[in-house]
Amino acid sequence: MKKRIVKPEHERREEIINAAFAVIYEVGLSNTTIAQIAKKAQVSTGIVSHYFGDKQGLMTTCMREMLKRLYQITQQYKSEVNDPQPEHYIKAIVNANFDLSQVNKTAMRVWLDFWSASMHTPELARLQRVNDRRLYSNLKYQFLKLLPEHQADIAASGLAALIDGLWLRGGLNQHDQFDQQAVRHIAYDYLEIQFQRAKLK
Repeated sequence: MKKRIVKPEHERREEIINAAFAVIYEVGLSNTTIAQIAKKAQVSTGIVSHYFGDKQGLMTTCMREMLKRLYQITQQYKSEVNDPQPEHYIKAIVNANFDLSQVNKTAMRVWLDFWSASMHTPELARLQRVNDRRLYSNLKYQFLKLLPEHQADIAASGLAALIDGLWLRGGLNQHDQFDQQAVRHIAYDYLEIQFQRAKLK
């Protein structure tokens, strides 16, 4: 008789979360069930409930995981900046938001479904606000090195909105591959306008 391998809790939790992402991609968040996730992860529904409680608990954990992955990839891009100038850090933030980990079809479907659900679910709405504030504050911190407070606020708000808009436009276009290079160039053009404004002061 083959001995059953008991996986560490963190590995089992990660497998369940990844299974949840796969199911959401396949059937959508509203149609996703604990049973489908358990089947995809090859565990019992009891195991899923043990780790995450109900579906809402699992969905909240999944959104936190998405936020964590975005944070980690942003930190990675920023750590790779060789010339510590504000423009390079801002471009690193832009690049992170359009990294393949954020614009592959599964990630985009999951993000879109969570955005939609956040309008009706307080905890998901709170997490979405955390994500929005983090992007804005990171951008403003760098813009403040170039622009006065008021202009830095406008520049950061504008770029954050541009990033979200470009991402959303790509996410809703299910038939074409997300063009990372094109959207980065659009964001970079916006940055150049802000940099030129700073030089004129």
